[in-house]
Amino acid sequence: MSIPAQRTAPADLLVHGGDILTVDAAGTVVPDGAVAIRDGEILAVGPAADLRARYTAADDLDATGCLVLPGLVNAHTHLAMTLLRGRADDVTLQGFLERVIRWESELLSAENVAAAIRVAIAESVRAGVTSALDMYWFHEAAEQVAHEAGWRLHTGPTFMDVPTPPDGMAYGDRLEWARRDLAGRTGLPGTRPVLFAHSAYTLSPAQLTEIAALAREFGALLHIHAAENTAEVATVEERYGKRPVELLDSLGLLGPDLLLAHAVDLTGPEIAALARTGTSVAHCPVSNLKLGCGIAPVPRLLDAGVTVGLGTDGAVSSNTLDVLRALGTAALVHKAAGDPTAVGAEQAVRMATVEGARALGLDAHLGSLEAGKRADLIVLDLGGPHLAPRHDPWSTLAYSARASDVRDTVVDGRILMRDRTLTTLDEAAALADLAALVSTSDLV
Repeated sequence: MSIPAQRTAPADLLVHGGDILTVDAAGTVVPDGAVAIRDGEILAVGPAADLRARYTAADDLDATGCLVLPGLVNAHTHLAMTLLRGRADDVTLQGFLERVIRWESELLSAENVAAAIRVAIAESVRAGVTSALDMYWFHEAAEQVAHEAGWRLHTGPTFMDVPTPPDGMAYGDRLEWARRDLAGRTGLPGTRPVLFAHSAYTLSPAQLTEIAALAREFGALLHIHAAENTAEVATVEERYGKRPVELLDSLGLLGPDLLLAHAVDLTGPEIAALARTGTSVAHCPVSNLKLGCGIAPVPRLLDAGVTVGLGTDGAVSSNTLDVLRALGTAALVHKAAGDPTAVGAEQAVRMATVEGARALGLDAHLGSLEAGKRADLIVLDLGGPHLAPRHDPWSTLAYSARASDVRDTVVDGRILMRDRTLTTLDEAAALADLAALVSTSDLV
């Protein structure tokens, strides 16, 4: 009597053979593991031998000798600022803003944003960044490019009441445009609607209240710069009699659907208010250091129970969209106060993955490798001498790994980079288009 062959379930992709760092709540690591994927969703994570027996995949990634982990989440950036990279170095935040806001009004258009964001996505995919929260002008153009590349972009209308906005739209018109934008969105897995209010120094309390009400009407995440440096805090306090976080609290804006960028200059009561309301923070250590803004009190935020993700900020203020660099900086800079345990390796990795997803309100879908979540993952080549020997994957990522170690990048189950070659974006053409654009600009 013959024994019937074991039936296997179909899968679109099987990533197998490497060590799987799931970044789940238990910090599970699966040696010689595998991730099975179908329709953009993770079907199972487990030993490679088991998953090979259970699934027949149309495609595979052999991750032998590699580390497989969730894709990195950039929780605060301005992607199309790649257009201005290197144009505002070694200046204060206020000097930076004076230059960049003027240049944006002169240079930005939907076409220019599209050209700049193609390069930003190429850089991000190469660095293992699978999604980003992007506050910038002409977000529709950015979304179209991201859609074509298969990359996960979280964006939406931006409010910044400046004299000459790049899109020429008045504030009242912008409110109606934003309402139409939010009403037209569909709830795709791993996404949510987003509104961006630039800051309490470029928007009035009445405007901030209107924008927050619109965000809450549509269940959108509201993202805002707050307390980036002492000069910003002093400006807001002089105008309104309250510090930025105090002002946001008094207006009723703090809450689980608000994400603050930077949060460098905070008082103890402000940290307590963030914790009490469930407000999250996007920590941008590289940008904060480069602009001389200071070091955000991340250990105190974490001790208070505040969710903290990691961001790069734009490629003008940080000159890079490399979240691994932000991860490593976050793991190091807080130790400068004398406590080497201030932000440990595992905590820093979580900030770049599942905590970043949590800050966006998307941790049920993104940030860890678990069945039922979206299949956003990266394969890190462990063959370099700077990664040997390997005693602990958290340590390897926080203190040794580089963006150039990323070999494969997968978003929603689709391979966007295989063996360090981009598969959905013409990188050479994108670079040529940006170079041509920069060569014809006349910024002073």
